[in-house]
Amino acid sequence: MMNGTDQVQLLQQTVQAALESRIPLNISGGDSKAFYGRTAVGEPLALAGHRGVINYQPSELVMTARAGTRLTEIEHLLAEHSQMLAFEPPHFADTATLGGAIACGLSGARRPFTGSARDFVLGCKIINGNAEILSFGGEVMKNVAGYDVSRLMAGAMGCLGVLLDISLKILPQPAAEATTCVELTANDALSKMTALMRQPLPLSGLSYDGRLLYIRLSGPEKAVTATLDKIGGDAGIASAVFWRDLNEQRHAFFQTGRNLWRIVVPPSTPELAVTGDWFYDWGGGLRWLASEAPAANVFSAAAQAQGHAVLFRTKDRTGDIFQPLAGKLQQLNRSLKQAFDPHGLFNPNRMYQDW
Repeated sequence: MMNGTDQVQLLQQTVQAALESRIPLNISGGDSKAFYGRTAVGEPLALAGHRGVINYQPSELVMTARAGTRLTEIEHLLAEHSQMLAFEPPHFADTATLGGAIACGLSGARRPFTGSARDFVLGCKIINGNAEILSFGGEVMKNVAGYDVSRLMAGAMGCLGVLLDISLKILPQPAAEATTCVELTANDALSKMTALMRQPLPLSGLSYDGRLLYIRLSGPEKAVTATLDKIGGDAGIASAVFWRDLNEQRHAFFQTGRNLWRIVVPPSTPELAVTGDWFYDWGGGLRWLASEAPAANVFSAAAQAQGHAVLFRTKDRTGDIFQPLAGKLQQLNRSLKQAFDPHGLFNPNRMYQDW
């Protein structure tokens, strides 16, 4: 097995050869999220072999690992020290890697209360579109040395560069955790979630499946117990299994076979006028929609609510998948793409048709 240095050299040589021949590259890790985004094109550039934890200091709450390191390996190591990836990255397969988790930028139910994947990135090392190895950020909590480029990689779908190493902030596991449920209508559930989020409660999950509002509490045992007594509900319906199934989309809602939309809006936004079945997460800020409604209707509804939509799972990956960009936002994204990948080598068209 090649060591980390040899792996980096091989990856850099591959990018250099692609640059010279103008052959696009399709970056892949564990392929657990290969369904996400537009159809991939280009020669495969596999990162799964570039794996391993480089540095882990439990007392400093910091870890640096190579992009091909499996999430299961990282989470097992963290659990030995009662620590966790607090943004709860979904796996979708045992092969899921750290690089894929950051490139897709997906976060679980704890996201509104602890932060997103982007918030936990402290630094990274990448290969850019000129085959140069660049490092950004570091392994410290406070990094004010200029523009926070490392966090641009979160959610960029590999379109800006090849992630090599990633430094993350780690959090301790909560001392206690419990879930309670309340049966509500959609409007009442939205109101209830908004009211709960305005209070100083140890919340770590607020999800609504169309009938039941699931409320997860995490923190000191006394705080969790006192909050359960205060908000009531049925604490015997759901457990940690519910949150794992939600995160990995094993819940029955995600098994319809229809187009699955991921819509992010301000949490207090009223019900969106799009036909389909809905599942609310993030206290109402993340809304999953199973629907065959035209893409233009969904994008329009999300934009009108000051949010954005992504066609998360679909059989037809040739059309618009991510919320179309316009104006200054489009110009900014084009400028970033041009700066990091001027020749369009990395994951062409994966996010947008003209990238």
